[in-house]
Amino acid sequence: MAINKIVQSMADAMSGIKDGSTVLVAGFGAVGQPNQLIDALTEQGATDLTVVCNNAGTGRKGLAGLMAAGRVRKIICSFPRSAGSVVFEELQAAGKLELELVAQGTMAERMRAGGAGIPAFYTATAYGTYIGEGKEVREFKGRKYIMEEAIKAEVALIEAWQADRWGNLRYRTSARNFNPVMATAADLTICQTQHIVELGALGPDDIHTPGIYVDRMIHVPYGDPPPAMKNES
Repeated sequence: MAINKIVQSMADAMSGIKDGSTVLVAGFGAVGQPNQLIDALTEQGATDLTVVCNNAGTGRKGLAGLMAAGRVRKIICSFPRSAGSVVFEELQAAGKLELELVAQGTMAERMRAGGAGIPAFYTATAYGTYIGEGKEVREFKGRKYIMEEAIKAEVALIEAWQADRWGNLRYRTSARNFNPVMATAADLTICQTQHIVELGALGPDDIHTPGIYVDRMIHVPYGDPPPAMKNES
């Protein structure tokens, strides 16, 4: 049977995501963020989620909309407050959202370690600060480091520029950001892609995420509405 990871509806893309899941959400701000997948997750209804992302969303749509709908219990991110991040501030002030603040490079390395099967690592970043409180400290060659545990998630939501049906992905310039590392660090990686290309159209050096890391893909052309949430098949 030919490998084809393309699904035809958002219902298929979101199938099986459970309450209590940890969900990696790619993107640096809005760049490379899988907004249609985030909206579909909101509609799918999974709750009590832990979300790992660069920032906590803006306005009341996308990631902020997922939080506003009461789906997120905890957020792990580097920039919880940014211009327009009203939902995060409202929920945290009301005691309805837990925050784990992580330095951006450390967050990326925690996911890379999770994808590589490395349970933890030591870093000097955040030693002696509020973020490092309560974490194991070791000294190497006269410098102190804190231990950070890997992040391994049940689900990753990512966005690509091009993909073939095997799940090989190519990202466009800065939209690459957290997408490749998140793809490796989840049990179920779901990708929205702006373009579907034929097998062989992506050269070996153009493939940023090999298809072995991708489980489901859905075609969401830039600027077009997403495929229906309801599976009409």
